[in-house]
Amino acid sequence: MPLDYLIVGAGPAGLQLAALLEADGKRDYLVLEGAAGPGAFFTRYPRHRTLISINKPRTGSDDPELNLRLDWNSLLSDDPELLFGKYTERYFPAADDYVRYLNDFARGLRITYDTRVTRISKNGDLFQVEAGDETFTARRVVVATGVSQSYRPDIPGFELAEGYDEMSVDPRDFLDQRVLIIGKGNSAFETADNLMETTTVIHVAGPSSVHLAWRTHYVGHLRAVNNNFLDTYQLKSANAILDGTVKRIERDGDGFKVTFSFSRANEVVKELRYDRVLACTGFRFDASVFDESARPELTIKDRFPAQTEAWESVNVPGLFFAGTISQVRDFKKSTSGFIHGFRYAVRALHKILERTYAEVPWPAEKLDATPESVTDAIIARVNRTSALWQQFGFLADVVTVAATDARYHDEVPVAWFAEHGLATADHEYRHAFVVTLEYGPEHDKVDPFDVTVTRIAQDVPGQAHDAAYLHPVVRYFRDGTHEATHHLAENLENQWDRPDVHVAPLKSFVARSLS
Repeated sequence: MPLDYLIVGAGPAGLQLAALLEADGKRDYLVLEGAAGPGAFFTRYPRHRTLISINKPRTGSDDPELNLRLDWNSLLSDDPELLFGKYTERYFPAADDYVRYLNDFARGLRITYDTRVTRISKNGDLFQVEAGDETFTARRVVVATGVSQSYRPDIPGFELAEGYDEMSVDPRDFLDQRVLIIGKGNSAFETADNLMETTTVIHVAGPSSVHLAWRTHYVGHLRAVNNNFLDTYQLKSANAILDGTVKRIERDGDGFKVTFSFSRANEVVKELRYDRVLACTGFRFDASVFDESARPELTIKDRFPAQTEAWESVNVPGLFFAGTISQVRDFKKSTSGFIHGFRYAVRALHKILERTYAEVPWPAEKLDATPESVTDAIIARVNRTSALWQQFGFLADVVTVAATDARYHDEVPVAWFAEHGLATADHEYRHAFVVTLEYGPEHDKVDPFDVTVTRIAQDVPGQAHDAAYLHPVVRYFRDGTHEATHHLAENLENQWDRPDVHVAPLKSFVARSLS
């Protein structure tokens, strides 16, 4: 008999989906993992062995849902022993501790290790997955392999650069050398910070500006823990950031000659000499295992598989994606590329699969169809939800209201709801309230440390729509059409429950909408 689901990869996303399927107990599934244990990526990366996903076990709260806002590493589980804070108290934890955590999380799940998938094909409605001497048959395949290959841009001579995956991480190996690092992400600056004490000069180069996570609120942009190098540049301490494009890399005696076009100097082209060139240009999805019958269309410079709002391949029905490769749906906007984001996306994927293939309704709590009941439910959730907090603007709680009752649905992908809705045979609703947590529309253009602009809408209902900081947004839809939007005033403690500031204006909005 074919499997209901075959999951490729036992990293965090594969384990998260397997745990949900195991707890549900209704579907046949299997995880195939090429390595000898789970989380193989974290046995090698990050190369300097410190994660930038935060871990804060001491929050002052005993609410497990609220605490996940400050826990970016735990997978979702009902077992309190499977919280990552039990493994270390380090704010930026060691990668080896995470490997240990994933090994414990994987216990009891149906995983076959040392089984590397070599070919995925499709025959009619069934997938054939070859791994070693075995062939597995499945109705659906979920690929959770992450971005497992280095992304190498098309630059003449780029093969001469040492990749992030292979370069030395011993600073003494760069003693008294001039080093060029290509890339402006966290891996580039993590590498630069590691080498500052032993090199003579470091240049960090790339065509785009440096984006700081504290300003953009995208955690994949440069994080403060990796930005010491910026000091050495701005305070003129030998190092520099080059804005522009590497045109070619050539050998030059014992070193390299790099032709560089400067963006800020009217495309002036110069030849620069270095002893070492390091490539920190990110990763991409490996599609080599798919044959023509099941090869997914790729997107974003062929780095990721193109996906629908249900994380399904746009051209291969039944082929789904989970984990960091699902970030194409909110690329560089929210958090689907990171564990603290995609753990919720995987949970939503599980619900979508159940609804699509088994006609299981999205889980919902029944409410009275009154403004008071709807308002109370929304206020209660926005003050403790971790999913909407982490997947801001991407996941929503949806309250649907029919003639006799209302239903509260947790953690629905915004785009999926817009396409499919949540109607069931016994609940044909007319009204829907879509609840998200969002930053202001131009939050990345606001200096978060400028006291003249930050928190201008603090606890002021009439100015809530001008809030730059994270705050609840409630959109009202009637018969599928967006009719109105209500912003709850931002609050320093992220508590949106003040009767006069938050509750009363929301109840008035709900009442007007339902009337």
